[in-house]
Amino acid sequence: MNMRLARVAAIVLRQFYLLRGSPVRLLPMVAWVAIDIVLWGFISRYLDQVTGPRANFTASLLGAVLLWDFLSRVMQGTTTAFFEDVWSRNFLNLFATPLRISEYLAGLVATGVCTSLLGLVAMLSLATSVFGLSFLAYGLALAPFLLVLFVTGIALGILGTAIVLRFGPASEWLIWPIPSLLSPFVGVFYPLATLPAWMRMIGHAMAPSYVFEGMRTIVAGGPAPWGQLAIGMGLAGLYLVLACLTFAAVYRHAIRTGLVARYSAETAS
Repeated sequence: MNMRLARVAAIVLRQFYLLRGSPVRLLPMVAWVAIDIVLWGFISRYLDQVTGPRANFTASLLGAVLLWDFLSRVMQGTTTAFFEDVWSRNFLNLFATPLRISEYLAGLVATGVCTSLLGLVAMLSLATSVFGLSFLAYGLALAPFLLVLFVTGIALGILGTAIVLRFGPASEWLIWPIPSLLSPFVGVFYPLATLPAWMRMIGHAMAPSYVFEGMRTIVAGGPAPWGQLAIGMGLAGLYLVLACLTFAAVYRHAIRTGLVARYSAETAS
């Protein structure tokens, strides 16, 4: 059976109405990324001053913060769209309609795309206007880096929604720290070679690590590591498939056990 785009658009339209009706919801999409960019931007500028021209901390550290925040915003854009249905007790109403699980997930992904692009524009504008860091100089070479992070963020977001659907709304507090928990393993601010062997093994199994290793190579003046990025893209695609299968399995369990009908803020198991 084909996916109906009108149903997917309806999920996105619901989120649009939420944002239009409550502009305060837009503030977190740009406020936290702005704080990160400003804080790390001035730290990077200070490090450039004390170390001289030998290192380009503005490009390496601030670029790493921007890329990692992009992944985090993609993930949170997807999970927040799901949480809105949980908080408003609307989840059961959605699936009382002919809406398919694939259509619902597609709507969450589309919402994540829109909100993450808003955050990305804010980050690029600040990094360029305040600190003179222009990613546009890399042209289309930047697209594969963002694509790997985008697909990984969507996969993490879908996995997060599956966890909350399975264990209840109280488990949403397990979802917010996921980017922070992963960041030490993927080498956001340092090469994977600095990690102990067991952490390097985990890092090599994570798609974002290939993005940040590649970014450091380009900042150092080397060629774009397309082979490494291809590995990262393959891993990200695998994560996305596994996350969708996990969500579908959890949803079937929720329907079979009646968990969806009992879904409320008090249910945590």
